[in-house]
Amino acid sequence: MNIKLIGFDADDTLWVNEPNYQHVEIKFCSLLSEFLDEENISEELLKTEKQNIELYGFGAKGFMLSLIETALRVSKNKVSNQTINEIIKLGKELIDKPVELIEGVENVLNELSQKYKLIVATKGDLLDQERKSKKSGIEKYFHHIEIMSDKKEENYKTLFDRLEIRPENFLMVGNSFKSDILPVVNLGGYGVYIPYHVIWQHEKIEEAPIDLNGHVKQIDNITELMKLV
Repeated sequence: MNIKLIGFDADDTLWVNEPNYQHVEIKFCSLLSEFLDEENISEELLKTEKQNIELYGFGAKGFMLSLIETALRVSKNKVSNQTINEIIKLGKELIDKPVELIEGVENVLNELSQKYKLIVATKGDLLDQERKSKKSGIEKYFHHIEIMSDKKEENYKTLFDRLEIRPENFLMVGNSFKSDILPVVNLGGYGVYIPYHVIWQHEKIEEAPIDLNGHVKQIDNITELMKLV
């Protein structure tokens, strides 16, 4: 590998994210328990989120709107105004939650930033991701922060053109094989896959084909990255 630029996903790679969403989902299911059981409410919520991605994109605000839409649908519009207010409150608490860095992240960034240019390549709501980035205290390690509407091959192509980097000189580090690794490898780049203990259902794939002509490595935690680069 002739790596010149290392990209990092943000949510659940640099800092904790999905557990916060799951915590909100549990409270949401409890609020609607009179209408449907928890498993079915979660299924309905996921269905709503998938339908709304094209409209709202990814992030906490789109999630909040999907919560409200799901509540209205499963209750057949009988959900109370008080419950809707509670759902909005849950969404605001999610947005305002403190950023919790994953263990070892800052040490790894500090070391790597002395040898490589580092960037963040994440997707989601612009304001929400900017807010988390500032709260994280690790912006100083990055040459560039890219907040993408999605993480498909065309999005990475645009990023490569903007940064004037060839795919074969780029390494992407992330917890989603579907969004962080596969598109980059398909373009000729490299990936380091760090599975997180929880993942949003939308990001799951049947099986992560780890080899991919030697362009992908899997590690258990971010501190192991230092042995690869």
